[in-house]
Amino acid sequence: MVTIRFHAQVDHEKCTGCRTCFSVCPTMAITMLEDPIKAVVDETKCVACQNCTGMCNDHAIAKVPRSEPLVLGVDYKSVDQDRIMEICRKANINPAQWWCMCTGTRSREGAAAIIKGAKTPEEMARMTGTAAGCAAYCRVMSLRLLKAAGIEVEPEGYRWYDTTHTIWELKPEFVAKYPGYFLEEDKDTFRKY
Repeated sequence: MVTIRFHAQVDHEKCTGCRTCFSVCPTMAITMLEDPIKAVVDETKCVACQNCTGMCNDHAIAKVPRSEPLVLGVDYKSVDQDRIMEICRKANINPAQWWCMCTGTRSREGAAAIIKGAKTPEEMARMTGTAAGCAAYCRVMSLRLLKAAGIEVEPEGYRWYDTTHTIWELKPEFVAKYPGYFLEEDKDTFRKY
């Protein structure tokens, strides 16, 4: 479980409507008003990651305390454990591996969020509270889990890119070229979960 004690708040006097905050929000908590163009934060979706506050050149966004903490999380024990293992194995991720290091959330919770209906990294973050820190590592892990579950997602704007390459995607000729790196042996070690 992740407890979110803050949320982003926009000062409309300072907001110039540049859309930068909208582009970097990992949960799609920020939308844009049209006339005049101003950013608006949906507190129910904000995980207080501070991407928007850090990127706003106009200093129009601040992190403010919530009136009530927002507790997010998915109980991985409440879903089919075999399905969690299936998704994690296809993603080449150990279920106990960190999915979001900033919040201390394990990959099994990400798989459980998918089983409970999450279809995008943003939905996974809103269900679990991940992306409340750097919003980078968990994004890649979310994409790997979604792909393993058979869910293809299309990037929207500048929110994220495709997954990074892992040892599992290395071409055999690359592995053969660097025998001293023990790449096949590493795969065997990781497969033991």
